[in-house]
Amino acid sequence: MPKKVLAFDFGASSGRAMLGILDGGVISMQEIHRFSNDPVSIHGTLYWDVLRLFHEIKAGISKAVQAGGFDSIGIDTWGVDFGLIDEKGLLLENPVHYRDLRTEEIPPVVFAQLSKEDIYAQTGIQFMRINTLYQLKYLSLNRPQLLSQAKTLLFMPDLLAYFLTGEKRCEMTIASTSNLLDAKTKKWAEPVLKEIGVPESLFPPMIQPGEQYGSLLPELCEEFGCEPVPVVAVCTHDTASAVVSVPASTPDFAYISSGTWSLFGTELHEPVLSREAELANFTNETGYGKTTRFLKNIMGLWVIQESRRQWLREGAQCGYDTLENEALEAKPFCCYIDIDAPEFETPGNLPRRIRAFCERTGQYVPQTRGEIMRCIYQSLAMKYRYTFETLHRLTGKEFHHIHVIGGGIKDTLLCQLTADACSIPILAGPAEATAMGNISVQLIAAGMLDGASGARKAVTCSTKLKQYLPSQPEVWEAAYTEFLKILQ
Repeated sequence: MPKKVLAFDFGASSGRAMLGILDGGVISMQEIHRFSNDPVSIHGTLYWDVLRLFHEIKAGISKAVQAGGFDSIGIDTWGVDFGLIDEKGLLLENPVHYRDLRTEEIPPVVFAQLSKEDIYAQTGIQFMRINTLYQLKYLSLNRPQLLSQAKTLLFMPDLLAYFLTGEKRCEMTIASTSNLLDAKTKKWAEPVLKEIGVPESLFPPMIQPGEQYGSLLPELCEEFGCEPVPVVAVCTHDTASAVVSVPASTPDFAYISSGTWSLFGTELHEPVLSREAELANFTNETGYGKTTRFLKNIMGLWVIQESRRQWLREGAQCGYDTLENEALEAKPFCCYIDIDAPEFETPGNLPRRIRAFCERTGQYVPQTRGEIMRCIYQSLAMKYRYTFETLHRLTGKEFHHIHVIGGGIKDTLLCQLTADACSIPILAGPAEATAMGNISVQLIAAGMLDGASGARKAVTCSTKLKQYLPSQPEVWEAAYTEFLKILQ
């Protein structure tokens, strides 16, 4: 009898509940619940509305029960953020959003005590002020009373699983995003914890993808009229789940997990902790089976999403299709931005910031919506090429195409520009890569798939890939030379 599993996939702006079934080697998915994920700003602090997110989980479970039930539950979310639990098991306050500005001044404070080289040599994580390391250092300096009340730290998927099961656990792939895990031993990096004043006892027992947090609490089973099914620890970091679903047929593959963030990398058996990798600011996060997700975090579709929000605030009515068409009509290769520049990281008037960046760097200043969109699209594609060349240099691996997975594959213009910029074929699919990976690990745990290789075979059988071939290589080569000037 086919297994049916329930996957909750939380992105930075939305979430979804998907029922997955494996039948005849093919994974089919049914979306039963979709919802927005809206942060809330209160007195200058940006929070995740975690209780509302749990409400959406309960709504998804209720709908799944009505759709015939399920055999297990898995949850994945974004990385780095967390909730603090007191000795009575109560959440002390809503988790703070990684885009909150509280950590802006924290990295130099940490580096004054523990060098960047030492931190990278242990954790192998890309330097980003949003990392858990800097969030905890902020608390130890500015809110020590909050930390003193905390008995347990739970990363976001672990926190939601705790609400469902009452069990406190720490899944390894989400822990690896924290900048606190030793990249080689997969244990907590004691020198880093000591520097930020956080005891190892704050973290609950570590578990691997495929293990269980526990079973659905009796009161929830009564509420939904269902059996106490297991809550499985999938690859709870969304990118780790997405990588499980890359439809690769060879061990050496390159991928872009395209969404609010773009995660560009490959899968390795060992971390790359070289000085070159540190200077390139690549990250070594943990994947299924203790593999290494060697990748670069790139700002991604956030810049498009936030620009659109600004235009909507100004009263414009512009869907993504409209913006893509306006970009196509605009003259190409007029100006570029560094998509990862700090001014594009936080919410606000991004079109104005894009114009300011172009003016500051002596370029043509885009005037129309279409020109701004063209600038964003081309800059993102160029950053992909820059990252692709760096990935090749750091790993020595040859790649014959790039897999693009996730919701970003719906943006066909970006897929084509990526093929053009990188001068390599793009294979796009699956769109719901993270949910597919979440479902796959639950099926592995149930004995229905044979590890990651079995999952990728099933994903390949379940996905219709779209290929994009590069064009105009000479034109893009000349444009890339101009793009590199704004990275200096």
